[in-house]
Amino acid sequence: MKPKSLAVSLFGCAALAAAAFLPQQSSGQAGAQDELLVQQALADLGAQQTLIAENQAKIDQKVAEIAEEVRVARIFAGRTGGKTK
Repeated sequence: MKPKSLAVSLFGCAALAAAAFLPQQSSGQAGAQDELLVQQALADLGAQQTLIAENQAKIDQKVAEIAEEVRVARIFAGRTGGKTK
């Protein structure tokens, strides 16, 4: 390849890469759509966090109930004279 054609090829590749990767102009209405989507996503996220917190509270309550049952069972096992760990 001639040096001149190599320079033209590199310039053409750089122009194509710049056109592909530089941000495009957006219309004003797309911003309103984006704002609406962001608000909806935040509302959904808040609802999911509330649901997760409620589920975690239920899990903690069940774990506490099971721990109490195990504690009582160990007490009764110790009173019968059986082997306990």
